[in-house]
Amino acid sequence: MLEAINGFLSGKLLIVLVVGLGTYFTIKTRFVQLRYFLHMFRVFKDSLTSSSAQISSFQALMLSLAGRVGAGNIAGVGVAVTMGGPGAVFWMWVTALVGMATTLMECSLAQLYKRKDASGQFYGGPSFYIEYGLNKRWLGVLMAIFLIVTFGFSFNGLQSHAVTHSLQNAFGIDPTHSGIVLAVVLGLVFVGGIKRIAKVADLLVPVKTLAYVAVTLYVIVLQIDHVPMMLLTIIKSAFGLDQAFGGLIGSAIVMGVKRGVFANEAGLGSAPNVAAVADVRHPISQGVVQAFSVFFDTFVICTCTALLILLSGFYTAGFAGDGLILTQNSLAAVVGDWGRIFISAALALFVFTSILYNYYLGENNLKFILGESRKVLLGYRAVVLALILWGSMEDLSTVFAFADITMTLSALVNLIALTLLCKVGLRLLADYDKQRKAGVAEPVLTARAFQDVNIDQGIWAHQPPGPVDNPAVVVSHR
Repeated sequence: MLEAINGFLSGKLLIVLVVGLGTYFTIKTRFVQLRYFLHMFRVFKDSLTSSSAQISSFQALMLSLAGRVGAGNIAGVGVAVTMGGPGAVFWMWVTALVGMATTLMECSLAQLYKRKDASGQFYGGPSFYIEYGLNKRWLGVLMAIFLIVTFGFSFNGLQSHAVTHSLQNAFGIDPTHSGIVLAVVLGLVFVGGIKRIAKVADLLVPVKTLAYVAVTLYVIVLQIDHVPMMLLTIIKSAFGLDQAFGGLIGSAIVMGVKRGVFANEAGLGSAPNVAAVADVRHPISQGVVQAFSVFFDTFVICTCTALLILLSGFYTAGFAGDGLILTQNSLAAVVGDWGRIFISAALALFVFTSILYNYYLGENNLKFILGESRKVLLGYRAVVLALILWGSMEDLSTVFAFADITMTLSALVNLIALTLLCKVGLRLLADYDKQRKAGVAEPVLTARAFQDVNIDQGIWAHQPPGPVDNPAVVVSHR
């Protein structure tokens, strides 16, 4: 029954939702991901410096990449190629391209509707813009439940399973032992809350990402003369034009979209939870940074993994096997046995930071439902750590199917909310566009320009006067 439900939801509905509404947002924002592509790099550079006591824009980006750059970029790409052929990679690109517009919208709205907790720390996410933007608390609670179940519980068990069994394959370590160590270390980080999680992500994400990209690029450079032909094979296979993979066009689309969404999370409502904690002068600037993370996750890291697999010579048409083992063996086929060890080490870092991210998503949404309660928080931490330990030892195929279902339901609720709030998102973007055209290097949101929107005026009132005070550049909010 789970497989049948999952087949309909993530195999059909998810494709229509993510690609269809992503295309809609792309058109409505006038292809913002292309218009702002170069601007993304400048905003990313500016995010590196911050004097705020809050979480910086760069730290929010690192938190986001901590979640996006995980097992999906290694094992997920391997699964997509195994079941959908090289063409699945093309549909991962398509999903990411339209997903960049979706992510910009959802993360900008999360910024706009964010609130402060008792300690003065920002927090927010889809549940917040559903409650305060649509005035539907019950739907916000439902969204929060989906995110807790999907990320706080299911995905953490899956991530734990992936890393402990990878370590077993590479080093022969008992999954129970590695699971215990993983749970203990994660527990120490959880105790420090969002600021400690952000500091750990700030340190580990650049290290794990640069190391992985460097090694995969080394393999690609060794076979650079084959890259153009392999890219052509990916494109031809996506449309059933390659004879060897002609029968996989349906699987290529389904697996490309499913694994693409699992990797970059555009539209799922996960990234807005960490985007909301950043202290920025205009919501769109954080949306731009998060759109950049979708680009980097899929077009850089997932593509590196895909080319590593396809250029290794280990993968052949009709290959049947574990996606993670495929990636490990593909690297080993080129560089030797240390490749398996490297993939295991990289996956361990990827999974560690992803679990931190998933944990925070659950904590943030638990706070939305039940408020700030130390007893509830301690109970949540205990359940998460227990599931991490359990996931390291059990076969999680059923959990994986269940997680796919709740992930699709999260996307369904979130994308409906984004569609209903599209006008507000477009107003934000128009305000940002207007200020940039007026020559403002760092646009500022002025609270009084959005007095008709149910935002926390106090959060944005501290912003210095911006060009919105000039009647020539005021964006009408009627």
